[in-house]
Amino acid sequence: MSSPTAEPHGGGAALELLVHGVGGATPQEMLDDPRTVRVTGDKTAAVYRRADDAEAERHPADYRDRPIPEAYCWSNLTSGNGSRALWLLLLPFMVVNLAHWMRPATKGLGRSQRLYGLLVRLVALTLTVLLTAAACEVALDLTAWQCAGSASCVEQRSWLGFLSPEAHGWWSQPGRRLALAAVVPTALVTLLWYLSNRTWSAYEAQRPPVNGSAAPEPSARDAAAADTARAAGSVTDDGRTKVRPALGRPGFWYGRRLVARLRAAHTAAGFLTVAAALVAAGADHDRRTGVQPLQPLGPLLQVALVAGLGAVLYVVCSRGRSERRRDGSLDRMVISRLPTGSLVVLALAVVYAGWSRPGWVSSGALPGNLSFRVLSLAQVALIVALAVTAHVLYRRAAQPRTALRGLAGPAVAMLACALAGVMTGGVAQRVADWLDGDATPGMGGGAIVGPPALLSWQASVIPVLLVLLVIPVAVLCVRTVRTTRSLTPAVEKEYGEDAPGAPDSPRTRHIAGARARAELTDFAPRLVGLVSGAALVLGAGAVAGSWISGQVPGKAMLGTSSFLESVAQTAQALGSWFVGLGFILLVTWGRRAYRDPSARRTIGILWDVGTFWPRAAHPFAPPCYAERAVPDLTWRIASWTERTGGRLVLSGHSQGSVLAAAAIWQLAPATRHRVALLTYGSPLERLYGRWFPAYFGAQQLSDLSKELHCWRNLWRATDPIGGPVLVPADGDGSQVDRGPLKDPLAYGRTVLHPLPEPILGHSDYQADPVFAEERAELLDRLPPLLPPQRTDGTRARLVPPPTGGGAQGSSGRSSA
Repeated sequence: MSSPTAEPHGGGAALELLVHGVGGATPQEMLDDPRTVRVTGDKTAAVYRRADDAEAERHPADYRDRPIPEAYCWSNLTSGNGSRALWLLLLPFMVVNLAHWMRPATKGLGRSQRLYGLLVRLVALTLTVLLTAAACEVALDLTAWQCAGSASCVEQRSWLGFLSPEAHGWWSQPGRRLALAAVVPTALVTLLWYLSNRTWSAYEAQRPPVNGSAAPEPSARDAAAADTARAAGSVTDDGRTKVRPALGRPGFWYGRRLVARLRAAHTAAGFLTVAAALVAAGADHDRRTGVQPLQPLGPLLQVALVAGLGAVLYVVCSRGRSERRRDGSLDRMVISRLPTGSLVVLALAVVYAGWSRPGWVSSGALPGNLSFRVLSLAQVALIVALAVTAHVLYRRAAQPRTALRGLAGPAVAMLACALAGVMTGGVAQRVADWLDGDATPGMGGGAIVGPPALLSWQASVIPVLLVLLVIPVAVLCVRTVRTTRSLTPAVEKEYGEDAPGAPDSPRTRHIAGARARAELTDFAPRLVGLVSGAALVLGAGAVAGSWISGQVPGKAMLGTSSFLESVAQTAQALGSWFVGLGFILLVTWGRRAYRDPSARRTIGILWDVGTFWPRAAHPFAPPCYAERAVPDLTWRIASWTERTGGRLVLSGHSQGSVLAAAAIWQLAPATRHRVALLTYGSPLERLYGRWFPAYFGAQQLSDLSKELHCWRNLWRATDPIGGPVLVPADGDGSQVDRGPLKDPLAYGRTVLHPLPEPILGHSDYQADPVFAEERAELLDRLPPLLPPQRTDGTRARLVPPPTGGGAQGSSGRSSA
């Protein structure tokens, strides 16, 4: 990552803090030196320097004309361990958590904003219940109830022989088989609780700096007073009070309390779901046979289940995120007694189901399978309500570049529900195919009845959805070809005499094609909207079809035309195999990540993008690495500038630019004015500004530019991720964006480039001479060195520069 150097004109100690992007990078690669030392941090995330620069502050004369390079490496927060690949199996939880942060930017309407967050949390709760219900379907219904109760199925599955009624063993009664099988979904919920609790201690428990300063942490009373004063993030740079952006609030990166509450509620919901499956089967038998004295116990347990559900809903609905202050308190009664109480109800349900009931025979499907229909209808209702709320918020303060006109959150929440439904339905269908041998579940003639009809309908949706996706993909391909042709004259004009015969040159077409493909990113909102809309329509059709017919698609279409029969049977068979294949690929990819660093990095890229945001909707989603990385950066910037009084350029690539912006928002105003921001390949506006307008919208980025002393953003037309931040120019005409940069640097072979230059796209911005030029200019525009730290150990007080003339005045300097 070496580059030509353009040095600043001096002005005292200067530091360049490099932050890498998605996929990670080693300190050696970032610093272009095989010998590096860790300055601060641990194996998970740390700041590194070259070995020769380890004591740079003690030799300021050696760094008078060049900055001290440092590298902040955070890749192990997301992809450092191969076991993290197993989080891929919880992809729906991560997706629905993203929907929470896609709320449209608005002015006022506080109740509607709170309603938006509440609806997303309720959608997330249904996903936990759906996952647990799917585990119950596989373990309790298909295995313990249907297969173990069928002599022909047990004959093919000898490992179920001790559960068979023909064995006349202790486990042969259906209730006891169900009680034993309940271990599987209970263990799944317990595993999710454990993973969430472990990552909660490692991520959410990291306390951010106090007021963006590296000063010693004050007492609880003083901290509370300071938090109250900054309730809305009040900042007084010029005597006027401004509302602090959401990412700059003291408690934004400290969601410890909410995650603990949600974890307790979702864990309790999982245990209660398992208990409900057991109670439903036992109560159905007791009601039909009039067994005494067990008959009254079923309704009592059902009342306990309803009470537990009410408690779960109260915890989920009663409190959202607390961002205006760092809320370190914990609702210990909720986080301890709610899961414990639900576990007690589950234990009673196990005893109730396992009680001896001679003559009880399992036949058909397990009672209580209507729960999948109820869950699907609840999800559709919540998504529609969420869409209405998002539309109301968007209309209040519409921003033209907002993805899907403010409906990105509902669309992504719909994708999470569809993904969860397809995964659960497909897994259940795949297990039923395996247990039923050569027969097709639900079609009759097999050893088992099969899963609920709705799950088969949901799995059958996959081939239809894939066929529908062929049309927009084909349209995008045609558009890319046409755009490539239209861009070739521009490429020829840009390179001039260096591009002879450019329109017909493969080199020209290659460059134009790279630019055309980079533009496809801007069509992602339309594709997401199309897929989510199709998923909503097809999902509603699946619920209606299963409810009206009560049969699987292949059987429901019997008696119609031969074409419809073949389509339904083909879709049912392919849907099961597609989901089974996808599940196997996820597990295989996860296992490969243990041994293959390149696969581990690829998986890490997925989490770098998807887990930037805190867990505000689903506690079982992969943890938020920014709750560790942003405080790390904030502490490093504040501590170095206060200790040395020097100047600092925060240099962020790709996702690193998002972390850099979030860290700057957390800084105190005086510290922020001693920091310059250099971003390149940045998705701040192109992705985050469009999809998360309430946090990275046009107004927020504009305010960030005004609060910083200086900011420059580099971008290329061939970059599919990064782009301009579109911040308006200052009063003196200074622009934040510089680009598009020339890529490749040379069209053909030159004296400076004797070998063909590659098209860099999103990578290696530091190879461009413009990078060193802009870095030197930013350093030169920063204010001069502050007085050194006093001998008594106190830090020099940082005072923001005068505001006259703007934050990026023409002189490029201001006093402090």
